[in-house]
Amino acid sequence: MTKAQKIWIDLDNSPHVPFFAPIISGLEERGHRVWVTARDRFQVAELADLHGIPNVMIGRDYGKNKLAKIAGLLHRALQLFPLVRQEKPTLALSHGSRAQVAAAKMAGIPTIVMLDYEFIDLSFPFTIDDIFMPEAIPERAITANCTNIWRYPGIKEDVYAPAFVPGKDILGELAIAPDRIIVTMRPPATTAHYHNVKSEVLFDDVISLAAATPNTAIIMLPRNENQREEICEAWRHLLDSGKMIIPEKAVSGLDLVWHSDLVVSGGGTMVREAAALGIPAYSVFSGQTGCVDRRLVETGRLKLIVNFEDIAGAIAIRKRTECQGGFRGSQTLPAILDRIEEVIDRHPPVPH
Repeated sequence: MTKAQKIWIDLDNSPHVPFFAPIISGLEERGHRVWVTARDRFQVAELADLHGIPNVMIGRDYGKNKLAKIAGLLHRALQLFPLVRQEKPTLALSHGSRAQVAAAKMAGIPTIVMLDYEFIDLSFPFTIDDIFMPEAIPERAITANCTNIWRYPGIKEDVYAPAFVPGKDILGELAIAPDRIIVTMRPPATTAHYHNVKSEVLFDDVISLAAATPNTAIIMLPRNENQREEICEAWRHLLDSGKMIIPEKAVSGLDLVWHSDLVVSGGGTMVREAAALGIPAYSVFSGQTGCVDRRLVETGRLKLIVNFEDIAGAIAIRKRTECQGGFRGSQTLPAILDRIEEVIDRHPPVPH
């Protein structure tokens, strides 16, 4: 039996909040203590409050400039280090938080880095102890310097989607009539190192198609304040007419996806949440397609929009009568929790 330990989780981006919420609960149910830090970027703070996750907020978003990103990473790692020395966690766990890995290594704490996209830059000057990733990604795809790689069943979104129970009246909160065709859209991650500007052009064309379709309501979810301002400027006429709506505060992503007739995104978590729930999901991501998305395409859970001809031909903008499936992967969460405890057993607490 695994001895109870303190585990440090770092919420580095907004999708990490719903992902780690059941992991935190699961670890606490098994007797472990969880200490959470978070970075104040996008909607991390609001979503952490929404999920009831107490946290210490350290750092912010450092923009798209590569040098600024590196300087911000080092600065945040140095901010985290004294807190880590004070809290004395046994293990550091994140979904690709570079600053956490750097701070943990300085403090001599073993690290688990979770990822679901093999082309992410994990070029650290030191060794990662463990990488957890979906089984769709082959080990040979990972070039990072790590000691152990473990591939879990399902996808990241299967950690929390199977436990989802629809309930919140999202459409009522947004004053949208239920008979309208709900098109939920999330722009491409323009500050990511893997961003391709083609995604933005494709995304704009999908907006135009959705706007031209009768009885649609476009719910737009900008990733940051700059995107919000750009969308407001470019699509002011749709916002003024009520054709497009940008929620004023953070909303439950799964509830919104569940009440949508289709979801279109520049890649990332939300479109895979739709795939996990069986909602029609379309990605205009134009970077290197990862193994997880390819697996979702092969199983019919996701459609990739790679050129302009695909937009009108492949995207069906209509009322959804039922889910296509979904709620798979119920074994993903317990498998991850079991493996975390195996790592804990392998690494005795670090003396301070």
